[in-house]
Amino acid sequence: MKIIKLFRNFFRNIWKIIDKKIVTPLTKLVVIITDRFGDYSNKFEKWLSRSNTLLFISLFIAIVVFIVVDQKVLLYSENSAEILKSQPVNVTYNEEAYVVEGLPKTVDVTLIGRKADLYFAKQSPSHDINVDLTGLKPGTHRVNIKYNQALPSIDYKVNPSVATVIIYPKISETKTLTYDLLNQDSLDPKLIIKDVKMESDKVVVKGAEHQLKEVATVKALIDVNNLVKQEVGTITLKDVPLKAYDERGNVKDVEIVPNKIDVEVEIASPSKELPIKVIPKGDVSFGLAISSIDINETKVTVYGSEDALDKLKFIPLTIDVNGLKEKHEYKLELTKPTGIRHMTVNNVTVTVELDKATEKEISNIKIEPRNLGEQYIVQGMSADDTMISVTAKGVASVINDIKSSDITAYLDLKGYEPGVHEVEVQVEGTDPKVQFVSKTKKVKIRIVKK
Repeated sequence: MKIIKLFRNFFRNIWKIIDKKIVTPLTKLVVIITDRFGDYSNKFEKWLSRSNTLLFISLFIAIVVFIVVDQKVLLYSENSAEILKSQPVNVTYNEEAYVVEGLPKTVDVTLIGRKADLYFAKQSPSHDINVDLTGLKPGTHRVNIKYNQALPSIDYKVNPSVATVIIYPKISETKTLTYDLLNQDSLDPKLIIKDVKMESDKVVVKGAEHQLKEVATVKALIDVNNLVKQEVGTITLKDVPLKAYDERGNVKDVEIVPNKIDVEVEIASPSKELPIKVIPKGDVSFGLAISSIDINETKVTVYGSEDALDKLKFIPLTIDVNGLKEKHEYKLELTKPTGIRHMTVNNVTVTVELDKATEKEISNIKIEPRNLGEQYIVQGMSADDTMISVTAKGVASVINDIKSSDITAYLDLKGYEPGVHEVEVQVEGTDPKVQFVSKTKKVKIRIVKK
C-alpha cells in the first residue's frame, strides 16, 4: 500500500507540474493560433477540445518525464570508480626519539561506489591517509597504509597499500654553521657583501646515525633578493633558512635545530682609481716603430672586493699591432679583472701612430728572480749570468730617453727545485712604444736552500 501511495503521489505531483508548465501554456497557444487562422483551425480546435486528446498528450509528456528522471536515478545508482592521485601520507610516531625511512610520501587512492556517493566523497575536506607506528621499536616493519574514508558506503583501494619501513633511533651532533650568498648578481655592481655575522656558528643536527655521517656541512642560505635596501651599511635578515649538504652538494633530509637564524649583512662599496695601460702585441711592419699611443680615457674607477683591488696596479688593454703599416684607430672594450664588479669606463678609443725605427743598446741590466720559493736563493754561474745587455727598438725621439732603470730583466723560476738550471731571460720596460730584446737568450743559475 505504501508503494502504491508513493507512486500515486509521484504521478499527482508530476501532473500538477505538467498542467502548470505545459498544458495551460499549450492551451493558450492553441487559442492564439485559433484566433489567427479562423475557420481553418475549427477542426483542430474540436479535436483538441476533446478530453481524451488532452489526456493522451498529458500522459505522453508524463511518460517522457518519467523516463528522463528514471535514467538519472539509474545513472547515479550505478557503481563507478574515481582515482585520487598523489594523496599525502600522514605518519604517527615519536618524532623526538625515532627516524622513519621507507614510507612513501604520497599514494593513489581508488574509490569505488555509486556516483552520487563518489561525488560527496570527493567534496569531503578530509582525504586522510594515515600510518600509525605508535609502539613500534627500532627495526624493519611491514605496515598497512589506510584511507580514512568519509562515507562508509565507499570501498577504496590504496596503492601502495603496504610499506616496509625502517625505524632508527634518533641521535644528535653539533655542526659548524657556514653560509652561502644567493643571487649575488642582483646586488648593485658598485656594492659588495663585505661581512656576514650570524647569531650562532653552531647548530644541532638530528637524525639516524648513517644520515649524520653523510652531513658534510650546514649552511645558512642568505638571499640577496631579500635585502630591503641596497646601500652601504648593515642590514639584519630574519629567519634565514638552514640546509644540510653532503660532500657532493646534495641536500640531506635531517632535522636542524634551530632551522632558521638571524644574520647581519654588512654592505660596502670599495673602489680604486687605476690607470689604463696599453700593451701592444706583435711587431709592426719592418723599419717602423710606434711613435705615439693616445687613448681617450687614461684612468678608470673600479669597484670590487678589497682583495682584488689590492692586487691591481693598472687595467691592462692589449692591442694587436702585428703588421701595422700606418696610423690606426682602435675601438676596444675594457675587460673586468677577476673580482671587479663595476668600472666607470667600459669602452675606449686608442690611436697608434708610426715613424721610422732605430735601435739603442743598453748595458749592465741586472737579472732578478721572480716566483722563487721563499726557502731558496739563486746564484749566477758566472758574471755573464747575472748582467745582460738589451737592445731597445723604437722611434729615435722615444728611445733616446730610455735608461737602464726603465728596463727590467728577470727569470721566472716558478716550480724550480734546487740544482743547476738553464733559464730563459725575459725583458720588460716602462714604455709600451719601445720593443726590448735581450742579447742573451738564456743564463745558467744554481738554486740552493737558504
